[in-house]
Amino acid sequence: MHYHSEELVRDLTARALRYRIDVLRMVKNIQSGHIGGAFSVAEILTSLYFHHLLIDPLRPDWPERDRLLFSKGHACAMLYAVLAHRGFFDPALLPTFRSAGSTLQGHPDPAKTPGVEIAAGPLGHGIAIGTGMALALRMRGEKPSSQSAPSARAAGARVYVIVGDGEINAGVIWEGIMSAAKFRLGNLTVILDYNGIQQTGATADVMPTEPIADKWAAFGWHVQEIHGHNVAEILAALDRADEVHARPSVIIARTVKGKGVSFMEYDHRWHGSPPNDEQFAAGLAELERELSRWER
Repeated sequence: MHYHSEELVRDLTARALRYRIDVLRMVKNIQSGHIGGAFSVAEILTSLYFHHLLIDPLRPDWPERDRLLFSKGHACAMLYAVLAHRGFFDPALLPTFRSAGSTLQGHPDPAKTPGVEIAAGPLGHGIAIGTGMALALRMRGEKPSSQSAPSARAAGARVYVIVGDGEINAGVIWEGIMSAAKFRLGNLTVILDYNGIQQTGATADVMPTEPIADKWAAFGWHVQEIHGHNVAEILAALDRADEVHARPSVIIARTVKGKGVSFMEYDHRWHGSPPNDEQFAAGLAELERELSRWER
């Protein structure tokens, strides 16, 4: 049984809503970016960075850190918002998103942005890279020390990879899945942002992936399915994944593209479209109303 306090769940849920507001402002400001997939992953990223991950924002390259690989790099506006508020860089930089000369590129770049682990422009590489990282960590056999770790966890550093459901159309994804199972990488967890929508339409129409849980299980992975906007379910699933030591884990998080703004939800046109003034005002009003409910 994994229990997390109501106070923690409320705090993380409210944070996710505030970061959606940040992303809405960022994309509106530059009139470029990917709102839909950023909104669908908000609670997942917030739960990881503000509760679960063993990290030190003052030392982004700390060798004993957990690694979070954001493979669905086009949705990086949410990653930037979370990293900024977690202390990796000044949130005042968020309005420079996608601007010329900004450290916040349209796709994440570890050479430019503190806290970013991999470059993610072409989709599909995250699991393969994560497999290599997890294998290397196991071969090194590093354990967090009580002197340097923000918190103790006997299992050592872990690797987490966030992928999108349109992304799993790529063949290299399944090569990584096979390799991780072959090497029985219990220190690797993949979170699938399964929002059902990709750039050109429903994933079921573009490239059907169901039965997705059965497929992943057939490759030898430990599989969980959760409501990807329910913070309590996210936290419990992450805890359970950490307890699996003989094989890699996948958390299939069923989410909503454009979550939080009614006219954006389930609509593939918001994959990469910026809002106009009227849409921005309406979306901001919805998010602020929901935020006020969680902050009471």
